[in-house]
Amino acid sequence: MIHISFPEISFPIQGLDEVCIPPMVRIRQNYDRERVEDIPDRLKDEFSKHDYASLVQGKRIAVTVGSRGIPDNDVIVREICRQLKAWGAEPFIVPAMGSHGGGTAEGNLEILAGYGITEENVGAPVLSSMDVVRIGELDDYSGTAVYCDRLAAEADGIVIYNKVKPHTDFKGDHESGLLKMMAIGLAKHKGCSSIHRLGFDTFADVIPKIAALFLDRMNVVFGVGVVQNAYDEISDIRVYPRNGITEGDSELLKIARSRFPRFHFDNIDLLIIDRIGKEISGEGADPNVTGRGFMPYFKDDFHTKKLFIRGLSEQSHSNACGLGLADITTRRCLNSVDWESTWINLTTNLMIDGGKIPLYQNNDYDAIRVALKSCPRIDFKRARIARIRDTLSLNEFEVSAALAEELKNAPDVAIISDPYELSFDDAGFLSDLE
Repeated sequence: MIHISFPEISFPIQGLDEVCIPPMVRIRQNYDRERVEDIPDRLKDEFSKHDYASLVQGKRIAVTVGSRGIPDNDVIVREICRQLKAWGAEPFIVPAMGSHGGGTAEGNLEILAGYGITEENVGAPVLSSMDVVRIGELDDYSGTAVYCDRLAAEADGIVIYNKVKPHTDFKGDHESGLLKMMAIGLAKHKGCSSIHRLGFDTFADVIPKIAALFLDRMNVVFGVGVVQNAYDEISDIRVYPRNGITEGDSELLKIARSRFPRFHFDNIDLLIIDRIGKEISGEGADPNVTGRGFMPYFKDDFHTKKLFIRGLSEQSHSNACGLGLADITTRRCLNSVDWESTWINLTTNLMIDGGKIPLYQNNDYDAIRVALKSCPRIDFKRARIARIRDTLSLNEFEVSAALAEELKNAPDVAIISDPYELSFDDAGFLSDLE
């Protein structure tokens, strides 16, 4: 780990004494709440649709688990392993998260343990290694190598398990999901770096090609894809046989897009995000929500003049990928960053501009005022502000009173509090939103 101690900052800002922070209001945005009520029962039903038992009996089966946060992740993994054992297989868990966790086997284990993915909890050993084997190459300008985790490659079969969702850096028929798990997650740090050299603008075309090669050369038994709703709940679980994974991945992405949480308004002055993290989004804060990304595809999704990121989530393990998209942050946030882990991740995916350090202030109170001061042509008392816990939490959050007034008759929006002043502690910091 490498931390940097940023000093307290003080410099004159003309007109800052004129800036006031307007009252805030709690609102609720409503979305489709379809959800899986009983995850084990749903998985049993999905497993019953094909004869998987004959494919795994008496075999060692690797089950992939990535770095993205998934509700009831340990429940799903435990049920997959339970079913494999019931069929007479010997399952084990393989961390499949590219360069995350600092690009180390130990870092991978630490991330999975944070999700409750341990041998004691899921009933199968967790075997972590950064060793890979080369399984082929792409027919491109340089013969880009395609890799697979050595432990998974040496197993008798592989179960591809992952969340399916819109990606943070490209758009296509296949984004974050089962195909990307084969192409990048299982490729570990070496293979992840190899594929990212091609650039995100190629991923919509490249990932399906790599996945086709992977399916042709590796013994994939089946795939388990999950989709979340806007309330961070599991809304769908599908199990696909080997020959149905590609079509199923595309099918689930369409469902995920329809259930993805978004703001029911646009064009604000300041967006405040309490926490970012890799388990929340590949860019810490999802550009599909914020309109702030390292690629141009997201600039029309949402518009905010200034973005203030207050801190990192506990499960980020101090990886600050995405912090460079902020206009402003705090000294405390910067001092919490593991710059080694962050820069390993950013140099692997070529997005080194994500390592930029935002302007910072000593506390939240000063950061908010400086952010508002830097917004042109606004009435501070009527500033349009939204404050969220993270980009997965767009059900209940805070907006300024002026914005709430505009939203009072909006469909799928409810005003659930009277206006109130933000409460700062003696050091000038807010408490995280609940």
